[in-house]
Amino acid sequence: MDMKFKDLLEAKKSALLTRWFDAIIETYPTDTSGFLKNQKDRFANPVGHIFTQGIEKILAALIEGRDFAEGFPFLDDIIKVRAIQDFTPSKAVSFIFDLKKVVRKELEKEIRQSQFTDALLEFELKIDELALLAFDKYIKCREQIYKLKTDELKRMSFTLLKKANLMSEIPVQEFERKDQE
Repeated sequence: MDMKFKDLLEAKKSALLTRWFDAIIETYPTDTSGFLKNQKDRFANPVGHIFTQGIEKILAALIEGRDFAEGFPFLDDIIKVRAIQDFTPSKAVSFIFDLKKVVRKELEKEIRQSQFTDALLEFELKIDELALLAFDKYIKCREQIYKLKTDELKRMSFTLLKKANLMSEIPVQEFERKDQE
């Protein structure tokens, strides 16, 4: 990445993070977004804390040009929250693409004046790669949630049948094995 563009991103990091956080918060209903934005206590507002910490580390990694293969545990945390909150896949990862809008809006003047077009495109390609990674993570989280729900339904069904004396003492493992056949 162009060093001047990198320095510009670093200099505007605080404003970028504020705008990006606001863009994420706008995806929530008004009553929730107000709480997420205004409650600063990490224990009273763990979701807001996860977002704040996560986007700060994501932006830093993008500016540094870190390789995504290293893993982004802070991205995982945000995606897990979005998966549990039952967002659609597109809505869950849209916050990644919001960073493009935020960067363009915040650096609009500098981009026009300094011919940062190539550097901006390179930066946006990294954002696109991150979005694809986020989408994969979201799908894995949703699969895990569905598996947990299915397992819980099996346990509940078995327990109800047993209580109704409609099922004899078959171990749960056998019951699950028969269900998979």
